[in-house]
Amino acid sequence: MIFIEEAIISNAILHRVDMENDKLHLSNSTFECNDAEQQATLKKIFLKPFINNTVTLEFKHEVNLKLNVLFNLAKAVYAEQDFVAASQDMCRHLQAVSKHPNIKSGDVFILNIEDVRFNKFHCQALGIFKVESKETFLETEAKKEMQLNYKQGIGNKRLDKACLILFTEEPYTVFLIDNSSGDADYWKNEFAKLEFKKDDINNTHQFLNLTKDFVTQQYPADFEVTKADQIDLLNRSVEYFKTHETFDKKEFEQDVLHHKTLIDSFQNFNKSYEQEYNVTLENEFEIAAQAVKKQQRIFKSVLKLDKNFHVYIHGNRELIEQGIDADGRKYYKLYFEKES
Repeated sequence: MIFIEEAIISNAILHRVDMENDKLHLSNSTFECNDAEQQATLKKIFLKPFINNTVTLEFKHEVNLKLNVLFNLAKAVYAEQDFVAASQDMCRHLQAVSKHPNIKSGDVFILNIEDVRFNKFHCQALGIFKVESKETFLETEAKKEMQLNYKQGIGNKRLDKACLILFTEEPYTVFLIDNSSGDADYWKNEFAKLEFKKDDINNTHQFLNLTKDFVTQQYPADFEVTKADQIDLLNRSVEYFKTHETFDKKEFEQDVLHHKTLIDSFQNFNKSYEQEYNVTLENEFEIAAQAVKKQQRIFKSVLKLDKNFHVYIHGNRELIEQGIDADGRKYYKLYFEKES
């Protein structure tokens, strides 16, 4: 998780990629952002969307990392080489990889940022933002008569595409935002060329994803279980991550899954998951609390019964019974001590 309270934008430049006419509009100078209000506005628009981003990435290349274009250009900025020239080359690289017909034109902001806090350490960062859609807003002017102007600009809407490079140990730590669809993931796979970083955040994130997919897909396919059973297993999985500082796969299997047949099913699904997503999941790692907190939201604990009832299940599965009455109607029986 990153913190931006102390961050300072030290350098900023704006270019434009015109996909319709296959042109670049490149600036030759940076713009000032010394005013406190300007800093606050830029941080709110460009940095705040990363605060809850827990997926960490890093630069890659199939042959040699030195052949990754964006990695080398970012490295040049970090080495305090010509910021303007490097930013222009980033736009040329962006244009070169923008081959998909659905890729849109956009303004490209490139920001040099100081004092971004990540995992208790302060580091320098580089932000690259492509804004493809703008908001319409009203501007009022007080002259002889009040005037009202309609203008388009950048506000608090979600960013279309963004890449925040933290200059940690090489190959650096990268956070990515891509809210556009239909352009073949070129932002991650062609422009930046990234892969999941091998760290505790991703280990936690990926194992929780694996567990959720197993419980919702494979568990009901291999065993005769109810929706309440699935929710119970999801709850026990999250509880393990919330109450442990370190993850041990064997311990998780024994404490959460219990039964050998269920453990075998989980292990087979684990192998298939790694092959499908081309990842290797560690058997032991430090649990990243921020990843657990975010992933917990996708672990649904709601049992929906037709359109009449929503039952929230948070605890003991043994307090819920399912059955069918003499008329063939399905029912759940709930046991409790107090109501509130």
